[in-house]
Amino acid sequence: MGTVGLSFGSPTSGEGFDVSSTVAAIVSNLQNVETPWKNQLTKLQNQDAAISTLGSLFSNLSNDISSLTDFQGILAEKTGSSSDTNVLELTAATSSATAGTHTVVVNSLAQTSSGYLAPITNGADTLSGSITLQAGNGTAQTIDMSSLSNQTLAGLAAAINSSGVGITASVLTDSSGSRLSLVSGSSGANGNITVSSNTIADATTSSGTLGYTSAVSGADASLTVDGVNLTSASNTVSNLIPGITFQLLGTSAAGSQVQVVIGNDNTGVESTINSFVSDYNALISAINTQEGNDTSGNPEPLFGSPTLSLLQQELLSGLNTQNPNGYLDPVSNAADALSGSITVQVGGGTAQTVNVGDSSTPDTLAGLAQAINTANLGVTANVVTNSTGSQLELLSNTAGAAGALQVTSSVTDTTTGSTLNYSNGGTDIGSLTALGISVNNDGSLTFDASSLDAVLNSDYNSVVGFFQNANSWGQSFSTMLTNAGTSSSTGILKLAQNSNSSMESTLNAEISREQSLISAQQTSLTAELSSANEILQQLPSQLQGVNELYAAITGYNQNTNG
Repeated sequence: MGTVGLSFGSPTSGEGFDVSSTVAAIVSNLQNVETPWKNQLTKLQNQDAAISTLGSLFSNLSNDISSLTDFQGILAEKTGSSSDTNVLELTAATSSATAGTHTVVVNSLAQTSSGYLAPITNGADTLSGSITLQAGNGTAQTIDMSSLSNQTLAGLAAAINSSGVGITASVLTDSSGSRLSLVSGSSGANGNITVSSNTIADATTSSGTLGYTSAVSGADASLTVDGVNLTSASNTVSNLIPGITFQLLGTSAAGSQVQVVIGNDNTGVESTINSFVSDYNALISAINTQEGNDTSGNPEPLFGSPTLSLLQQELLSGLNTQNPNGYLDPVSNAADALSGSITVQVGGGTAQTVNVGDSSTPDTLAGLAQAINTANLGVTANVVTNSTGSQLELLSNTAGAAGALQVTSSVTDTTTGSTLNYSNGGTDIGSLTALGISVNNDGSLTFDASSLDAVLNSDYNSVVGFFQNANSWGQSFSTMLTNAGTSSSTGILKLAQNSNSSMESTLNAEISREQSLISAQQTSLTAELSSANEILQQLPSQLQGVNELYAAITGYNQNTNG
């Protein structure tokens, strides 16, 4: 610790010294002990900011992958088109729709029942009587004018609308007078308006009953879909083609058909994968930035941190994960002894059989994988262990349909007695390369949309399997992102964040404790130096008194300044 030099000037001058600045100088010197702690705290806080940024980038990437691995996500979206939008227009296609082409003939459109009462000259005239209405098979409602506070056409319309009868009433006025219009709330034959009783009359003019006229009878739309005769109560038709909603706008010309084409949303998939590549590159760029210096030449907050190395390893491993074409059922213990054999055929090649323990390999999953790889069957075998246990995965060495695997397994876990059946992964795509995604030297990705479009057009289901099947690349990469980011309590970034938080708490506690000690010392020093200052300020008068006393005793006139 440094020292603080105090200057009190001449002790007999009576001027004393500046207590406040003296105490401040001493306290400043005491506070130097906090400097290393505060510097470390600042460094940790800068790391927190960098970790938070990386966490957000991981979150963006997770959202991209989620939309691809979600069974109801972008890969389930459908698009549609109509060959004649004057007759039929598509309005929605859900994930339950199946890609394909359908033929539709619209014979007639659905109609909504409507009618009206005879007009009266003055819409404000008082009405009398009652009317009983019903829509389709609904409950009939009777409106009695005598029970209404407003006994005009407007009052009658309001009463009908609030009755719940399923009919909309309004007052229409033209040069011939005003009339009550009725429109069914339901289109089609089951929405027909029935007026079973009507005694409504114009009481002001004492004219006769206002007769009801049915203007339009409710009727169902008639159409054929793929040759099947169907009806629809509404011109908005849902699920006559599963998952598809379309609007009927007109009838088909004689002998003509409307072609309804349902397709996969290739554009949406390509856009999502492009976003994934962009967000991945943003994450890699941020990680690479942390490995250098900032614009001032100072190391970035995470420079040299093992967290960066772990993240890079996880990301690279995740990218290079091969999508299995299929896999055996898992075993709870990878060391269990196995028996039996597995037969593998790649594409149109010859089926070949490998027995457990072939080539002097152990009779375990690892031994079976080694035997398969040694036999050069055109597949690569790996043992993968996760929360469900350990299982053998097979990856065809030939991309596309030519590398499709046909596998028969009679392998048995002798410890548990269970047979390890083979499950087809449902995809011929083994890696990102097949989707037009390549890895650059700096770890970033390059995306060729035309390559992906070709795969989507030729083998869409394999793209779905690549992201969504059990043990698929998409599921594995999604798990890796969770294990690396901040969303999981055991994520790499989350653990780094928690470690920093713990150290920051310790440092803040040390700084707070030291500040409490310094504050107490400041109070004590202020009191002590204030007292000393008072003594120094009183010295001249005390010396004057001594001189006067000495002069009185000795008779000498002493210098009053001592």
